Amino acid sequence: MATGISNDPLNLLAVDSSTNRSKGDGDTATWLPPYKAFRCTYVARQVAVKGKYGLWVTTAERDAMTRVLATCPTMGLPGPGSAPTIAALPRTGSAPAPQPAPAPVPPAGATIYYANCDAVRAAGAAPIHRGDPGYASKLDRDGDGIGCE
Repeated sequence: MATGISNDPLNLLAVDSSTNRSKGDGDTATWLPPYKAFRCTYVARQVAVKGKYGLWVTTAERDAMTRVLATCPTMGLPGPGSAPTIAALPRTGSAPAPQPAPAPVPPAGATIYYANCDAVRAAGAAPIHRGDPGYASKLDRDGDGIGCE
């Protein structure tokens, strides 16, 4: 069975009807759960879903997500593998997101090895693709040929 955004467990929350109606189609910039202790979890799930499906965020929504998640700096994003960050989400209605600097080119004949995805990111090589210097299957949790995504 194929899982799309509409039936992805990451995107589904059980809520009472009045909370569901009050949210409507509001985003993080216009609506947050009334139960404040759940806001970090709610926004972290939104970031994960938007990253997983390549959905856009407005500048106001991105700013609101950043504000909420700043109140819970140890909150991880849910989902398998390396979850996206707010900065990785595509934007609309604003300037293009800054792009990371290209990975440094190793000297000819050098062997590249990364212990983990943190090392790949620190080297500016993330995401790393099958065939790139330093790529290893251990960096590619979902086996799609792209590691540390």
